[in-house]
Amino acid sequence: MRNPILLLLAAIILFSCGKKVENAPEKSEIIGLASPVQLGIDSTVLVLSDYFVDPQVIAEIAVPEQITLKHEKGAPMATLYHDNTKLPLFDVMTVRTSLGKYSILLKNSKKQKIRFTHTPKDQQPKRVQIAGEVNNWNPAESDFVFDNGTWSLEMWLNPGKYHYQLVLDGKWVLDPENNDIEDNNIGGKNSVVHVPAPDAEKLPYLFVDRPVKGKVQIGFINRPEQVFVFWDNYLLNTDFLEFGENGLTITIPYNAKKTDRSHIRVWASNQHGNLNDLFIPLEKGCMITKSEQLRRSDKHTQILYFLMVDRFFNGNPENDKPVDDPEILPKANYMGGDLAGVTKKIEDGYFSSLGINTVWLSPITQNPLDAWGLWPNPRTKFSGYHGYWPISLSKVDFRFGTSQELNTLLNKAHQSHMNVLLDYVANHVHKDHPAYAANPGWATPLYLPDGTMNTEKWDEHRLTTWFDTFLPTLDLERPEVYETMTDSALFWLTQFPFDGFRHDATKHIPEVFWRRLTQKIKTALPGKSIYQIGETYGSRELIGSYIGSGMMDAQFDFNLYDAALATFAKKDSDFKSLNASVLESMNYYGSLHLMGNMTGNQDKPRFLSLASGDVRFDEDAKLAGWTRDIGVSDTLAYRKLQLMNAFNLTVPGIPTLYYGDEFGMPGGNDPDNRRMMKFENLNAHETQTLETVKAWIHLRRTLLPLQYGTFKPLLVKK
Repeated sequence: MRNPILLLLAAIILFSCGKKVENAPEKSEIIGLASPVQLGIDSTVLVLSDYFVDPQVIAEIAVPEQITLKHEKGAPMATLYHDNTKLPLFDVMTVRTSLGKYSILLKNSKKQKIRFTHTPKDQQPKRVQIAGEVNNWNPAESDFVFDNGTWSLEMWLNPGKYHYQLVLDGKWVLDPENNDIEDNNIGGKNSVVHVPAPDAEKLPYLFVDRPVKGKVQIGFINRPEQVFVFWDNYLLNTDFLEFGENGLTITIPYNAKKTDRSHIRVWASNQHGNLNDLFIPLEKGCMITKSEQLRRSDKHTQILYFLMVDRFFNGNPENDKPVDDPEILPKANYMGGDLAGVTKKIEDGYFSSLGINTVWLSPITQNPLDAWGLWPNPRTKFSGYHGYWPISLSKVDFRFGTSQELNTLLNKAHQSHMNVLLDYVANHVHKDHPAYAANPGWATPLYLPDGTMNTEKWDEHRLTTWFDTFLPTLDLERPEVYETMTDSALFWLTQFPFDGFRHDATKHIPEVFWRRLTQKIKTALPGKSIYQIGETYGSRELIGSYIGSGMMDAQFDFNLYDAALATFAKKDSDFKSLNASVLESMNYYGSLHLMGNMTGNQDKPRFLSLASGDVRFDEDAKLAGWTRDIGVSDTLAYRKLQLMNAFNLTVPGIPTLYYGDEFGMPGGNDPDNRRMMKFENLNAHETQTLETVKAWIHLRRTLLPLQYGTFKPLLVKK
């Protein structure tokens, strides 16, 4: 006979378990959250190893019926063939393994075909090209075709605004057939093409309504026709969803109770398109409602602070060893900042009082002991105080400290609930690096086939160009090179408890390096939150091509920085352009992306000096820093800097402070923008700026809507 008590107990347990996602293994084979697959035009190459460290675990891939899949079992890549006109904006691909079944969102392309034309009125050019944000300013990528008196070119472009110029037989000119012209913020003008976006007022707008035990309430304006809800990497079916007139109730799966941190993600669209998506963190199956529940491993909560180690604070004068060369002027030599100095400021509570929870250190590997490079006016050579000329991949520069001091810094930071990122240089080494001396063939050619020198050709030869003649660019498409360099990067994560990387010169490094590095990190540190952010100056499409599950979490949003700089630092502010830039970044990177929103960096003139007019937008800011004593002639610039910080701290992305921008340091470009940090004797304007920035950071850290909420412009005026 069956025991009725046991049957009753089993029924109670079954009822109390709630709804459960089936085919979800205890340990996911996808490490982290699977980023959506952005479909191309007609076909898409899918890198399965971005999602599964070992693609051989894949037993079956199922795609929507409108898509044709080509994939050999166990292969790390697959190809999707599709007619974009027959696809909805969103759909789902499922991947089954022997342990479970995973869902990955597919995003249809929003690109439109745009036609550029040029009809000469006088002399006929032999070659017509275009250079701009449409092709990363590389005219070699885009040649016009001549037919019946007119040159034309068709390009597929996402909605947005694009600056460009025509290139006629090598000469860059404004498009004579386009009257839409804008300032390029460096003293010139560009032609502009606008690719129309759908009317935002017609798009579905999603927001988290209110927490209910065991559920998530979603509200929406403009009812969506498509809704896809994921718990981590599993699509929730209709058993978990209850639609109302103006919203959606999501039942949190019972599986979520077994994990400290999981996430609900929501995408929706209607016939006009989509506006925003949602990212909702859960703790033990309950929606997080208080900032106290967040941890430094929650990447969206980061407030990033970039400091140049040599220019921050001198904590140990005994390791002060500037390069002994009279040809180096003081601005270009070591000033004494070190790891002990950073540790001292952690212990003093400087970062905590400011509200910083992630510190980014400039490179700390050994740099050369002598002088390199040359600047003509005033004449000077340079030391490697900045750390970007490595002659070692694994040694801490003795002028910054020791491995023991580095561990002390990291431990003190973690005790203060702060992450630490390491600036890692993979693109190049110094010519005195032993690896280059032993393997000169590991570098890309210094000379191009036409005999010209391949230096500083940032766009036309971005994967091979050298930064200088003494800095060989590594050929990171060669397995022996990228295996060595990814092992080197992994060394810093496994031998020291760093929390991630800022990667130098990202766009100059091939994708295979990033994929291999991320694969190694996932394998070696599967349970640790590692944040990787890169540096790429270029179009959003190029920047975004390095972001995803198998690559980096984010990059610095230089396009948004340029728009914000123009709005807040110039007198003729244009908030419409800034708003458009914010929305364009959300369209490319997601509504709650992890892109770095910066106040400045080591390669830009200081915001304060541009805002005060002490550095002009149309001048050589590096020359200005060498030849003038740049101060603050217009103190209104401090208020503008406060606005810039307030903006970065209230829009989607990771706010990033360049050291000194919390109170306002002036300066031209490199090296004047790398002055020694000031901690004392702040004037009234600096003090007021510092306190204002602290208040904004406090709001960002304590208000969940500023970290995980939705963003919607309410009023935009010029």
